[in-house]
Amino acid sequence: MFLSWLFGKKNKSLGKVVHFFDKISVAVIVLEGTLKVGDKVKITRNEESFEETVGSMQINHQEVASATRGQEVAIKISRPTKGGAMVYKV
Repeated sequence: MFLSWLFGKKNKSLGKVVHFFDKISVAVIVLEGTLKVGDKVKITRNEESFEETVGSMQINHQEVASATRGQEVAIKISRPTKGGAMVYKV
């Protein structure tokens, strides 16, 4: 409780990157929560982390505005990552 007060609102775990397509810079994420276009996410792997705003999202090559727990979504990101990276809602 004290740490969340000290560092601001707590980041909520959103899912895990299961695949990254490096040529098109797209991460496939298995969701543990709800994600919408426009949400801000933080992608963390080991000591590296960066934030992204979800500009578009696809499920099975179809554009969607939101997705829920258990679904696999693909989002375009600006920096490379690898499978196993954790995704948090900011």
